[in-house]
Amino acid sequence: MSGAPVRRTPLPGVLEPAGRTIGAEERAAVLRVLDSAVLCSTFGGEARALEDEMAALYGRPAMACSSGTAALHLAMAAVRFEPGDEVITTPISDFGTVAPVLAQNGVPVFADVDPVTGNLDPVAVEAAVTARTRAIVVVHLFGAPADVVGLRAVADRHGLVLIEDCAQAWLGTTASGELLGTFGDIACFSLQQYKHITAGDGGLAVTADAELESRMRLFMDKGWDRSGGRKHLVLGLNYRMTELVAAVARAQLGKVAGVVKRRQEAAGELVDALRDLGVGLPSLAGHAFWLFPLIVAGGNRRWADRLTAEGVPASAGYLERLLYANPVFAGAPVYGTSRYPLDRAYPVGLCPNAEELIDRTLVVLPWNEAYTTTDVDDIARAIRKVHADG
Repeated sequence: MSGAPVRRTPLPGVLEPAGRTIGAEERAAVLRVLDSAVLCSTFGGEARALEDEMAALYGRPAMACSSGTAALHLAMAAVRFEPGDEVITTPISDFGTVAPVLAQNGVPVFADVDPVTGNLDPVAVEAAVTARTRAIVVVHLFGAPADVVGLRAVADRHGLVLIEDCAQAWLGTTASGELLGTFGDIACFSLQQYKHITAGDGGLAVTADAELESRMRLFMDKGWDRSGGRKHLVLGLNYRMTELVAAVARAQLGKVAGVVKRRQEAAGELVDALRDLGVGLPSLAGHAFWLFPLIVAGGNRRWADRLTAEGVPASAGYLERLLYANPVFAGAPVYGTSRYPLDRAYPVGLCPNAEELIDRTLVVLPWNEAYTTTDVDDIARAIRKVHADG
C-alpha cells in the first residue's frame, strides 16, 4: 500500500470514555448504592429492580447474576442433564459458552455453521443429535440473528432445551422483527466491558418457564431459597450480582435501545458505501452489530494487517482458533489429570465452514455507537484501499 494511512486518530473504543455511554446516570447510581450502605443484593433492591426492568424489556422473568458465563451456567444447571450427556453448540464463540457445559460434566458437541454468518446451521445441528443430546446453545454471532426458527424446530422434534446466548445480540431481532432471546427456553446476556452496555461484568438470564426459573435462582444462591431457614435444597454456587453492578446496569439498560439503534445506523452507512465492492457484507435485517464482519476471498490475515495499518483496527477470524482447537479439547486434562467428561477427539475438519471462516475468509471490525459519519467514511475508504491493492 502506498501513501499516508487513511486514519491517523484512533476510532472510539470500549476501553475509553468516548466509546462508552457512561455518564451522570451511572455516577448517581453508584452513589445511591454507596449512600445506602447495602452493597449485597440479598438485602438491597437494585438487582431485583434490574430484573424487573429486564423482564419488561424481554417479556419474561429475568435473573441477574455475576457474569454472562454465570448466566449460561445457571442455564446448564437448570437443564439437569446427566454426567456425560451432550450439548450441541457452535465452535465460533467465547469459551464462556462451553465452560458451563464442562462444569456440569457435560460433553460439548460442535456443529458446523453457515459459511456467511458464522451462525449455527440447523441441518448440521440436527445431524449431530444423538440419544445423549439434551440441549442446544445457539450464539447470535456479532449480533446477527441465527436461524432460531429452524433451531427451535430441531429442539422441539427431539425434545431438547434451546438456550440462546445473546451476549452479542442485545435487542437483535429476526429478519421479520421478532426479538432474539424469546425463542429459547432460556436466553443469556452479558454486561462485560466489551458488550453493547456494560457494568464491567454481570449477566442476565430470562425464561418463561417457571420451573427453569426456580432452578436457576436456586443455583445462583447456593441452593438456598431463603424462605425456610438456612436450608440448601440443591447444589448451587454463589453467582449473585452485587448492588453496585446492578445499579450501573440499570442505568445502562435504559440506554441499550439507543446504543443498538446508532450501531445499526452506522452499519447501514458502511454497507451502503461498500455495496459495489464485491466483499461479503452483513445483512442489516435484525442485526445488533456488536462487531462488523466482512467475508473476503481468502487472506483474512493480510486484510486485517493492512486495515490496521490504515488506522482501522481489524482482526482475522475473530478467534485465534476455534473452540475445539483449544488445548482443553485437544488432549489437556479437564478434571484432575483425567479427560472426563470428554470421551472423543475433536479433529481438524470437524466443522469445515467454521474452519474456513477463522483461517481464511472472516475479517472483523470493532463497532461502536460513537462512530460518526466521518468515522464510517474513513473505515469505508480504508476497506476500499485494501481491496484495490489486492
